[in-house]
Amino acid sequence: MNFTRNLMALALTGLVASTGMAMDKAEHAAANDRISADYKMAKEKCDALKDNAKDVCEKQAKGNEKVAKAELQAQYKPSDKAAYKARKERADADYEVAKEKCDDMKGNEKDVCKKDAKAAHVKAVENAKVARAQAQPADNASEKRAAIAEARKDADHEKREAEYKAAKERCEPLQGEEQNKCEADAKKKYGM
Repeated sequence: MNFTRNLMALALTGLVASTGMAMDKAEHAAANDRISADYKMAKEKCDALKDNAKDVCEKQAKGNEKVAKAELQAQYKPSDKAAYKARKERADADYEVAKEKCDDMKGNEKDVCKKDAKAAHVKAVENAKVARAQAQPADNASEKRAAIAEARKDADHEKREAEYKAAKERCEPLQGEEQNKCEADAKKKYGM
């Protein structure tokens, strides 16, 4: 029974691996040139905008370029590290754009926006770490389960902490007892 399960898992792994073939050097260079051209076109479109809309557009264009290059590298030289880097680049790009969008706001609304952006970034990065732990090989199944469980535990803690900070920031404009209750509710909800 166990042998059959392992044999099926091995066959599926081979099937998945063969569908995601690495590209050759010429394909990689051509794809890299396309990414650079796409970035230049996107940046030119940003030049027509003004103020923060232009800044957001430029962050988005740069982020898309970085993500595309990281994904291309993961396709060119597939590895757990390259896949993690691509996920992290996506998280970083989304975070930069979200932070830039917050610049249109003022006061506590801007602070809350930035904390929400940070919480989303932490969540995406921690999810990438869990995915990396899931993809890494281990000597045996129990070691792998332990590594994944540890990554999930760390990720859950980091996510809760970031979400708590965002929730606490929402309490800032409140006064007195209302603020105290808001902060206590946030602590209780996120286990702080």
